[in-house]
Amino acid sequence: MPEKILVVDDNKSICEILEFNLSNEGYAVESACSAEEALQKLTSQHSLILLDVMMGDMSGYKMAEKLRREKNPIPIIFLTAKDTENDMLTGFSVGADDYIAKPFSIKEVIARVKALLKRSEIKQNGAESLPDAKRRLAFDDFIINFDTKEVMIGNEIIALTRTEFDIITLLASNPERIFEREEIIDNIWKDSPYITERTIDVHIGRLRKKLGDKASFIVSRPGYGYRFNNNPK
Repeated sequence: MPEKILVVDDNKSICEILEFNLSNEGYAVESACSAEEALQKLTSQHSLILLDVMMGDMSGYKMAEKLRREKNPIPIIFLTAKDTENDMLTGFSVGADDYIAKPFSIKEVIARVKALLKRSEIKQNGAESLPDAKRRLAFDDFIINFDTKEVMIGNEIIALTRTEFDIITLLASNPERIFEREEIIDNIWKDSPYITERTIDVHIGRLRKKLGDKASFIVSRPGYGYRFNNNPK
């Protein structure tokens, strides 16, 4: 079954262009001309949202915030003419996984869609090939489950975006190793030109906030980067 993508943009021509080209790549594509319409169409069967920022009553930022408040982890790529660093950081702070500035090339959009969906596929296939004992990481009551792509603290599931899950997995799979910000970018986003070191700090800040009392698992080393502390005090 093809992966389903929801394109959300108040410019009908952009929706049609993206729908045509992504369909040619084998994806099942739906489009919506407003955030409100998109929320009505969105289901658990969708794998990714391509989301415009500047729209009528509800902006793309507001839609993303709403989904994340509802603990919906669906990957979101913003498509927007707002391309300053602060605009991008705002997008990531509300839960975006990637950010593409307008005007964009169709080839770039397709490449970024494939890259984001591939991250999940690789992790799923990798988890299936692991022995049961290695399909999760456990640090007392802090558990990372590779099968369900969930983080649990005690009996509570912590709702993480795909990017947040990828970051915590990268750090926790290599406990005590310090990852420079550039290393995290290379591991998670690779060739994305819009990801900066400040972007990493925004994602880490969101991640720590969600981890609450377990935020001390992620340690910052000023001038170096971040590491996972598997024995926090």
